[in-house]
Amino acid sequence: MEQTNLEKLQTSVENLRNKLSRIYFFVQDTKGNAKASVSYTYKMALTLKNNGFNPIILHEQKDYAGVSEWLGSEYMELPHVSVEGQQLEISPEDFIIIPEIFGYIMPQITKLPCAKIVLCQSADWVTETLSPGQSWSSLGFPKCITTSEWLKEYVSPIMKNVSFDVIEPVISDKFNQSKFPSKPIVAVHSREQRDGINFIKKFYLKFPQFRWVTFRDMRGLSEDEFSNTLKESCVSVWIDNQSSFGTFPLESMASNCPVIGVVPSITPGWLNQDNGIWVTESDKLIDYTADYIQNWIEDNISEKLYSNGVETSKQYQDLNKFKNSVTELFEKYLKSREEYFSQQINKFKVEA
Repeated sequence: MEQTNLEKLQTSVENLRNKLSRIYFFVQDTKGNAKASVSYTYKMALTLKNNGFNPIILHEQKDYAGVSEWLGSEYMELPHVSVEGQQLEISPEDFIIIPEIFGYIMPQITKLPCAKIVLCQSADWVTETLSPGQSWSSLGFPKCITTSEWLKEYVSPIMKNVSFDVIEPVISDKFNQSKFPSKPIVAVHSREQRDGINFIKKFYLKFPQFRWVTFRDMRGLSEDEFSNTLKESCVSVWIDNQSSFGTFPLESMASNCPVIGVVPSITPGWLNQDNGIWVTESDKLIDYTADYIQNWIEDNISEKLYSNGVETSKQYQDLNKFKNSVTELFEKYLKSREEYFSQQINKFKVEA
């Protein structure tokens, strides 16, 4: 029996050294709609694949819609596995990364022998799907990857006995400045679709003189359509009180499209009074937007609003930095796991 366990440990060590251990990324099925949190996960997985690791996208249902329509077909070339109707191959050297939104799944996999990591991108969902008294560490998830230092600072006092690593999202280079003047288009992005639709309806009712202005609901667009719309727009409106990072404002800034937004409950570290028009009361958003449009018509928008936004976005457009962060972190995870198994092997040899 001990010899069998020793052989298994040695196999695990070899798989870790050769990057053969499986790294499962559990993802939400967005039904073909663009979602920044899912894009972030896929970009991590593709980075790992391109650097010799063995990532696998894990999803619930067999009829998974995928991301090719909005993110790109190259991401669907990653290995995909459905949980439905299948017995997953899980070995001790493997890793499974579960988003915080799927907290209810964590108790189901507590006893799996692999390394378990939380992927936290939203403070709003940290405890939402957990039962009272449950924590990540109590469910066998001692590590967490998150998107920012400020989110780490918010979550770490709640989820104790968990170590946190930060990998900041990267903004695609598709988001850049247009050579052509912007048009009277307002790009609207909201977490809940009804919030965006109601904003547009109320705006037209309150300011009928601006009925000639076009509003674009940014939901359901591919990344190409998304970036092209921002290039054309004279301003973007962001409505997302639950956001813990906020890629849309940064994508807007990179496109030289100023942002008018409601400050979320957790203020992102990149947000300051000089890189956007920030509103603390959501009912004032319509008035600020109308005021902006009037000033845009009169060519009375400060150039600093544009330049400060572009400078802010540049901090999150370093693709090499993102790739290096992902690669180095998972190399560290594999190395740590390898050292743990090596220690177990040495114990077996000493006891023998």
